[in-house]
Order: sequence, then C-alpha cells, then structure tokens
Amino acid sequence: MAQVLKLPRMSDTMEEGVIASMKIKVGDMIKPGDVIAEVETDKATMEWESFVGGKVLHVTAKSGDTIPVEGMVAIIGKDGEDFRALLTGKLEPVLLDKKESERVESANNMSVNVVVKETLISNHENGRVKASPLAKSLAKENGVDIATLHGSGDEGRIIRKDIEMALENMSKKSSSSVVSITGQESYTEIAVSQMRKTIAKRLAESKFGAPHFYLTMEINMDQAMKSREAINEVSPVKVSFNDIVIKACAMSLRQHTAINASWLGDKIRFNNHIHIGMAVAVEEGLLVPVIRFADQMSLSQIASSSREFADKAKSKKIQPQEMQGNTFTISNLGMMGIEEFTAIINPPDACILAVGCIKKVLILKEGVVLETNVMKVTLSCDHRLVDGMKGALFLQTLKSLIESPVRMLV
Repeated sequence: MAQVLKLPRMSDTMEEGVIASMKIKVGDMIKPGDVIAEVETDKATMEWESFVGGKVLHVTAKSGDTIPVEGMVAIIGKDGEDFRALLTGKLEPVLLDKKESERVESANNMSVNVVVKETLISNHENGRVKASPLAKSLAKENGVDIATLHGSGDEGRIIRKDIEMALENMSKKSSSSVVSITGQESYTEIAVSQMRKTIAKRLAESKFGAPHFYLTMEINMDQAMKSREAINEVSPVKVSFNDIVIKACAMSLRQHTAINASWLGDKIRFNNHIHIGMAVAVEEGLLVPVIRFADQMSLSQIASSSREFADKAKSKKIQPQEMQGNTFTISNLGMMGIEEFTAIINPPDACILAVGCIKKVLILKEGVVLETNVMKVTLSCDHRLVDGMKGALFLQTLKSLIESPVRMLV
C-alpha cells in the first residue's frame, strides 16, 4: 500500500525545515536507510534517511522548499498504485492497470509543464500591456508610451513607480546642460534560513526579555602569552588563547555559582555542573557547541574538544545534542581584530563573555614607560539573576587566573 513520507522532527525545537538537496525522484526504488534528502533544520543540515522501502510514485517537494514538520515530501508504494487519494488526505490508494497508470503519470507531467509555461508570461500578455489603472492614467497624461516600459511590479506589471522613473529620465534627456547618467536599480533577496530564523527568534527574546547590563575589564596578557608558549611545547594539541579563557571561565564559575545559573520564570536554577558554550561563526549564522564539564578538563583536552567542535560546526556535521545544555557562553572576536564588544545572552544562561583581541599598549610604571599586552573582556549579565557586584567579583577571579595561568594547572 502506498504511503506518505512526512518530514520528521529532527531537533527538539524544529518546527519546519528547508530541503537543502532532494535525493529522490519519481520512479526511483528506495530501501530503508537510503537518504531521502538533506534537510536544513534550525540547528544544522542533516541527512534524512528512509525507514521504509518502495517505488517513488510522487514527489511534492524540491530543493529550496520550506516544509513544516509532518509535512508531505513524497509518496512511495508499488508500481501502478493510484496515489491521488493520499494527496487529498484519504488513506486508501487503488491499484491501477497499466493503461490507467500511464494516464496518471502523463497527467502529472502535464501539470508540471503548465507551471513552467505560466512563469514565462511577460507583462505584455496576449498583446495587452499589464499595468495598474493609476500607471495607465499617468502615462496618458504625460505622453509616456507605456508599451516601451518594463514593469517592476508583480509578474512584470507596470506601476506608478515605473511611470515616474520614465518621466524623470525624459526630463534628464531634455536638459543639455546636465550630464545624464542612467542606470537600473537592483537588489538580491534570499530566503531566510532555518538557522537564521532561530537565531533571530532566540536572541530577540533574550535581548528584549532579559534586562542586560555590561561589565568590561582589561586583563594583562604578558604572563598568559609566555605560559601558552611553554604549554604548547609539551601539549599534544595546540592550545589557543580562547582555550585558556574557557578554562579560566570554568574555574571562575566554580567559585561564583550565581553566574552559572538560569532564570526559569518562577524559580532560579543554580547549576552544579559547568558546560561552556563556544560561539562558532558559520556561513549561515552562529552555532554554539557545548564543552561539557569544562572545569574538570585540562587545557589540552579543552583545546582538542574546541577544535573538533569548530571543525564539525563549519562542515555542518555537528549534531543537535552537541549544542545543548550550556550553562555559560563565550563569544570571541579577537581573531578578527575587534578590541571590545558586547554580546547578547545565550538562553538559558545568566551571562555571556565577549572577548576582544590582544593589543600592545604603553604604560607608565614607576616612572618608566613600558610596553605590555592587554585584552578586554565584557560580561553581559541578566539583571534578574546577577547584580553588578556578583558580576564584578566573577571578572576579578577570571582576571587573576588569566594573568597567572599557573594557578589553572594546580
């Protein structure tokens, strides 16, 4: 019996998905485990594998389509089955003979051809110019030949804007003292990806739902730079400054539990575990892999995990469960030369740390001008959970650890 292939829920927050690449077509034979499509969810692009087998009788979705969860994507069954009942919501397909099956397939192909032809119709339909009544009136009043214009409205329809543009061009051409430069306005629009929709929704809710305030501190990085060189001489994987910040944050959170918390409306959750979210920029937006129990990891272990997560995020191989459970988040734009910025809190965290670049500055110490290296960090705090004093104490502990990295090795 023919059956509908419906888009499954591929993450806990998924409401719809975009077909990034359709892998099946009418007439294909598929079996359980075959990939039906690559689907862009709100968290990552994932492969959708079939749980059933049969012949593809009908495909309702194509690459680029946005499909709601449980929405129809295709119909599979036995050769010759009439799937029209499934298209109308009825669940009992009828087996057709060969002649009737060929007629149905021919009808399906004809419907596709009609769609293609409709998209080719210009604004001069059946010899008649498509234009709004106001555009026709303005053209007549001002002596504009409407048949020479290209419309910017829906389906090439000529609208008031097109007439006004034509009049403006006519005015420029009639003036010999003014250099006339004409051009065509243009723009490009792309559909909003599932990832970008989720980012917009979550961060708007955070920014306008949680009262943010910001604390900025400058950290001397001289000792951190020396310690990193020494660590990398023996570490099995290269340790970055961001790895040092992750470790320092994790250890600071152990001392300041108010920062490692979540606002749950009618209660506050103080997390005993420490999971650090690490913001990673990808082409479509931002992903936040989570390094779990970061306070219990060595610097080399953190470095190995952060590098693996960054690679998986950028290659779209990261899984939804690897981006859940964060209790604190770090966003680092130092590698882009950004000295200082503020970040929007990543729910359900109480805080997020924005990390800037390391830069050389001159300081006056005991009457002598010295060159030193500094880095600015800014802590965004949810004022419902964290007061200024608590945030400042956390930053003081963080500063002391980064300025003396040997304390993180004890």
